[in-house]
Amino acid sequence: MEVFQEKSRVVVTCNRGLAPCVAKELQELGHDITGQFNTGVETTGTMSDCVRMNLRLRCASQVMYSLRQFTCRDPEELYRNVREIPWELLIDSEGYFTVNCNVSHETIRSTMFASVKVKDAIVDRIRAIKGHRPDSGSEPIGTVVYLYWRGPEAEVFLDTSGETLAKHGYRRIPGKAPMVEALAAGVILSSRWDHKSPVVNPMCGSGTLAIEAALIATKRYPGMLRSEFAFQHVLGYDATAFLEQRKQLQDCIEEVEDLKIIASDIDNYAVRNARTNAQAAGVTKYIEFSNCDFRDTTIPSTPGILLFNPEYGERLGDQTELVETYAEIGTFMKHKCGGYWGYVFTGNMELGKRIGLKPKRKIEFVTAQLECRLLEFELYAGSKKTHTKVVEDASTEPSTDVAIETEPEVG
Repeated sequence: MEVFQEKSRVVVTCNRGLAPCVAKELQELGHDITGQFNTGVETTGTMSDCVRMNLRLRCASQVMYSLRQFTCRDPEELYRNVREIPWELLIDSEGYFTVNCNVSHETIRSTMFASVKVKDAIVDRIRAIKGHRPDSGSEPIGTVVYLYWRGPEAEVFLDTSGETLAKHGYRRIPGKAPMVEALAAGVILSSRWDHKSPVVNPMCGSGTLAIEAALIATKRYPGMLRSEFAFQHVLGYDATAFLEQRKQLQDCIEEVEDLKIIASDIDNYAVRNARTNAQAAGVTKYIEFSNCDFRDTTIPSTPGILLFNPEYGERLGDQTELVETYAEIGTFMKHKCGGYWGYVFTGNMELGKRIGLKPKRKIEFVTAQLECRLLEFELYAGSKKTHTKVVEDASTEPSTDVAIETEPEVG
C-alpha cells in the first residue's frame, strides 16, 4: 500500500460552517470538490497531497486519508475489516499509534470500546506478520488512526494532521476567550476585503484577527509555524520531500509594503500580548498596535474593512454595560468610518441590535457551542447615493454555521 502515491478519498474536516472556505482553499490548491457537508469537504488525493493540505489550509481542522470503507453490523465485523488493512505497511512495528473514533451504533455503548477493537485488530495483524507490536496510547504523537462509524457504514482513515490545524501556532499568550485562528481566518475570508486595503481591528484582544489578516495578505501559510504532523509517522514518509514543501511556503511569501493593519485595545496588557503573538507569526511590521479606547482608534482615509469582536455577555462582560458599548460601536462606525465595510462578531443578537445600524448580511457561526453572527454593515461616506465602494464586493454571500468540535465529524 503506497499511500504517498496512491489516490484515495480525502476528507478535510473543519469547524461547523467553514466548509465553503475550506472548499475554496482546496480548489486553489488544484483539487476538485466531490462532496461538502457542515463540518467538512471531500476531495481525492494521495498522502503527498495531504502533506501539502496540512501545510497550506487556513480554515481546516484535520486532513483524513481514507484506507477502507465497509458495511459494519457489530464489533466483531469491525475487527475483521480493520485487520484486513495492511497495517504492517503503514505503522512501524517498533513505533507508536493512537486511535480516535466517532461512533454512533446500537452495538457500541462507549467509543472507548470501539477504539480498543480497532487497536486490537492493528496490533494483532502487525504482531502476526512482524513478530512484534507497536505501542499505542491516547496521545497523538505517532501515527493516528481514525474510525468513523454511523449506522451500517464504517470508514477507517489515517488522520494525517494529528494535533488540530485550527490552531496556527503563533499565539504565545491567548488572552481572554480568544477566537480560534481557523475561525478568525474564516471570518476574514467571509468578508469583502480585497487583501490590499486597510484593516482596522479595535478591541483587538490577543490580536488574532489582525494577525490572520496579515498572514492572508502576505501569503504566509500556517505550515510555516509547525513542524510536527501525524503523516511523518506513516511508513513511506519522505522527510526530504516534506522539507522541500516547507521551503516552497517561504517562496510563496509576498511582502506588501503598503499594507496597513491597525489594531487597538484599551487594555495595555492585551496590546502587549498581541504584539508578542504578531512577532511569533512574523507579521509585526504590518500591524500598528495602539493602547486606546476603540473610539480613539486611527481610521485611515482610504476605506477598507473594520473588524470588531466585542464581549457579548455570555462568558465575558457585564450585559448592562455592554448595551452602551454596542450602541457606541454603532455611533463610531457611522460617524468615523464612512466608506468602510464594518463587521461585528457577536454571540448576542439582542446586543447586536443595539448597534443601531441595519446589517447588510448576518453570517452564521457557532463557536464554543454558542450561535454567533458576523454582522456586516455598509458604512457610507456622505449620502448613500454617492457612496463608492473601494473594497471588492464578494461574488457570493456566504452564510456559515461554524462549530468547534473536539471530535470532527466525517460524513
